Amino acid sequence: MKSERSLTKYRGLSCLNCDHPLDISDKYCSNCGQLNSTKKLSFNDFFIEFFAGIFSYDSRMRRTLSTLIFRPGKITKDYVSGIRTRYANPFRFFLSISIIFFIVWSFSLQTTSIGSFADSQIDEEVNQLSDEEKTKINEEIKKVPFGNEIDIDSILSNKPIIAKPKNYKDRYLAQEQLDTLNLLESSFKQIGLYSDFYNETNIINPEEAIDSLDHTNKFWNRYLYRKAVDTEIIKNNPKIFIEYLISKSPFIIFFYLPVFALIIWLFYCYKPINYMEHLVFTFHVQSTFFVFLLIGYLLDQIFQSEICMIFALLIFLFYLYKALRNFYNEGRFVTIVKFMALNFIFLTLAVIAAFISVLTFFAIR
Repeated sequence: MKSERSLTKYRGLSCLNCDHPLDISDKYCSNCGQLNSTKKLSFNDFFIEFFAGIFSYDSRMRRTLSTLIFRPGKITKDYVSGIRTRYANPFRFFLSISIIFFIVWSFSLQTTSIGSFADSQIDEEVNQLSDEEKTKINEEIKKVPFGNEIDIDSILSNKPIIAKPKNYKDRYLAQEQLDTLNLLESSFKQIGLYSDFYNETNIINPEEAIDSLDHTNKFWNRYLYRKAVDTEIIKNNPKIFIEYLISKSPFIIFFYLPVFALIIWLFYCYKPINYMEHLVFTFHVQSTFFVFLLIGYLLDQIFQSEICMIFALLIFLFYLYKALRNFYNEGRFVTIVKFMALNFIFLTLAVIAAFISVLTFFAIR
């Protein structure tokens, strides 16, 4: 694609963008990089420059992707040494790959009704039944009040469903009794009471529930009731919490990567590599992790298996070892020791991040 705006006859003696002095032989401004042209912008010029920019970025994406996958550590080494034009910006590439990954990954959350039913207290028994029996149970389970226990044998033998309702009155405490306890103890007892009350009555509105229990209609009681309801809903439908975690994963990972880059910097602080260069390495590695997971997930969907994702994770672990060795130029033994230590720290931080996500979910939901 070649635009007429780049022809010599349209070139000026100063940049129209930054007013930097130019020569007729200068195709681009040496100061800001803008095309040296005084020609009025036409539709044809706009069309050509628009698609030229897209194709140029696509070529960098392809080159970045192929180098990342097949030559661990090279792209970071090139980038920090100044070879950058041929590759996509590490931050932009990470955002592009992570967005694609989480969009595709969101489709894996779709489950069948019998699958969600199998997550309940009778999943092991259900898995041993025929498809016809599973269908029958799945229909009958919808008729049972939320939170009640279910007798599978009664369903299969066409007997009335035996439901054992939880009686919240067994653990009922009046507001006066709760006030005599310390905050922690009374909160635990209230959550237990509110959970049983919700399971028996299916009342979601906190104010209505608090009034029914003859408790004081104050903020803390309403808050505890909402948390009790959330807990019971998630226990019976974990998909809600999984969707929440996945929806927050991009933000968690984005803010977590600088921390991991800092840890890598501490491991290699004696190297002449600054923090930003470690951060570039971290972005490249995390982007590759998403690429491998995405390939593994798509292969699992094509071949209806679950082994490709596991295989992709194993390949990534080997890739990470090679990337560390190639970028930091250290021996096998030292790299393996640091590789194992970094993975342990990575898993520890992941657990902490998941725990914080749980606390956040229950605190603000």
